[in-house]
Order: sequence, then structure tokens, then C-alpha cells
Amino acid sequence: MNIVVLAGGTSTEREISIVSGTQICIALRGRGHRAVLVDIYSGDRRLMEGERFPEAYDVEEAAAYIRGFDQAIRENYDPSRPFFGPGVLELCQSADIVFMALHGSNGEDGKVQAVFDLLRIPYTGSGPLGSAMAMDKGISKQLFRQSGLPTPEGFVLRKEEKDRSLESRSLCLPCVVKPCCGGSSVGVSIAHTREEYEKALDDAFSYEDELVVERYIRGREFSVGVVDGEAYPIIELEPIQGFYDYHNKYAAGSTIETCPAKLSDSLTGQMQEYACLAYRILRLEKYARIDFMMDEKEEIYCLEANTLPGMTPTSLLPQEAAALGMSFGDLCEKLIQVSLSDYKKTGAQV
Repeated sequence: MNIVVLAGGTSTEREISIVSGTQICIALRGRGHRAVLVDIYSGDRRLMEGERFPEAYDVEEAAAYIRGFDQAIRENYDPSRPFFGPGVLELCQSADIVFMALHGSNGEDGKVQAVFDLLRIPYTGSGPLGSAMAMDKGISKQLFRQSGLPTPEGFVLRKEEKDRSLESRSLCLPCVVKPCCGGSSVGVSIAHTREEYEKALDDAFSYEDELVVERYIRGREFSVGVVDGEAYPIIELEPIQGFYDYHNKYAAGSTIETCPAKLSDSLTGQMQEYACLAYRILRLEKYARIDFMMDEKEEIYCLEANTLPGMTPTSLLPQEAAALGMSFGDLCEKLIQVSLSDYKKTGAQV
């Protein structure tokens, strides 16, 4: 198949997206597909001027080409220009499917998915509605609560609000502060004192104008992949220091990751059931990853859903697939087949 692996973009997770996209593209080409790696924001004029899906293709060179735009995007980002780079939509329309390796805003929040739906471009991952609801942690928490899915108590705080107090919202320290629509734990802090709370707010507000503040759950952290409505083996995350923040997610050796997690059969079943419930509540499709905390009383709390989770051989979802005997390439292939079968069911052009 001719496949566009779409990565990059302008979010704070641009580099993580490029890493995911590179590994996906390598895996797909290793399985005989003519996959190309493309930055959604900058495009690749070389592909538009030459063969779009060449048989001979250097993925690492393509990744280096994409990174060549990093400084210009950081220093000269123009929010008034069209988000799609030159030729990107045309290239995607000529592909059999687009593999979404985007992370963060303008990629994981449903906007790109909505454009693709209107243009009848098949892609991997959830549609616009599920992507948007999962991206907004405030909306996710509200829907979880309304549906009876346990989630930490919390509230949404907007930058213009003068009253930032926890007491007026029946919450106490310690608490977790995080941007409402961020990912990869960027801007997330745990506050144990009032001074740490104020600092955490200022830090998170530097990323977004809307935050989620929630009760801190002391205990064990887990993640559960859901593919085509089926829960995968649970993975436990044990940071050597601190919590599972941006550093501990991506720095080698900073977190012990155990899959399958060492849990009783009943707790395993309950957490997987909660993962599938969250998947349905948020109207997710094809695949996602759901994050959980379990406190010292073995009470399970759903934190959030990730509609486009990290995709390198050592990322969480691929580790869960490996526990089922699937290679990274097998997983990439499965996500494509699940997505294409869904398009055929709905009558979309493929």
C-alpha cells in the first residue's frame, strides 16, 4: 500500500511525533509498504515534484529533513497561515491510508481528522468527536463522572478567574495541576504546599489558558491499550524518582515498565473493563491508550485517554502488544487493517 505517515506539526510534542513517525515508517517499509514520512506543517516538496511513494526511500533522511524546519517553526511560527504544508493534503489524498503519528494540539484534537473526513481520506485512530473529547481533560472527567467511571475529584480552572483557591472547590493538597489539552505530561506538576500550587498554576498557564486541578492519588500507575474495542495486557509504570512526567516518559532507564502488570485476576479484569468503558464513553475508535492510578486501598481511578499514543518499539502500547506475541511491525499492520476495515463498513472511499 501507499501510506503517508503524518508527523511533526507545531505542538510541544513535535519531536516525540517525529520519533514515532520515523519508527512507524521504518516498520511499514520493512513489511513491503511504500510509506513516506511527512511533516504536516512543512510538507515535502521533493515528493510532490518527484515520485510520491518511491520504492527506494531513506526514512532517517526524511526525518532529518523534517527536523530542519524545527528552528523556523519555533521562531517564526505564523498562526495565520494554513496549517497544512505545501502539497500535504494532495499527497494524503493519493495515499491508500494516512498513518497518524501526530501528538498534541492540531493533530490529536480532532481538527485534522475532521478535514480528512470531509475529504474522504482514510486515516488511523479515532474520529473528530472522540479525539476532541479525549484531548480535553476537563470534558473527559465530566463524562467519566456522569457515566459512573471512577476518576479523581477535580475542577477546571481558567486563566482569567481570580479565585484560584482549592478550598472554595472542596479540594485539598496534595493535588495535581495539568494543562487541559496537553500531552506527554508537559506542564504537569504535583503540588504539596500552597507555594507549590501557585507555582504549578503559573507553569501550566504558560502552556494553556485552561487547566485541570485534581486530587492527587498516591499509589501505582498503569496504562491499558484498547485496540478495536479489545483491552490489551496492562502495563505498570514505576518512575525511579518523582512521578511519570515528561522526563520519566522519555529518558532511558528512568522508569521501570512491567507488562503484564503484577495484579490479581480480579483487578486486571476490572481495570481492563474500565479501559473499554472509557473507550466507549469518549466514542473512541480503532485504538487508544487509557491511563489509570490505583491507590493503597486498591481503588482504581481513570485519569485520561490518549487517542494517538506514542509509537516506538519501546512505547507503552507496543510493549502491551509484545506481551501478546505481536512485533512492532505486526502492531502497525493491525492498526492499519482495523482502520481500513472500519472505512469499508461505513462506505467511505478507500
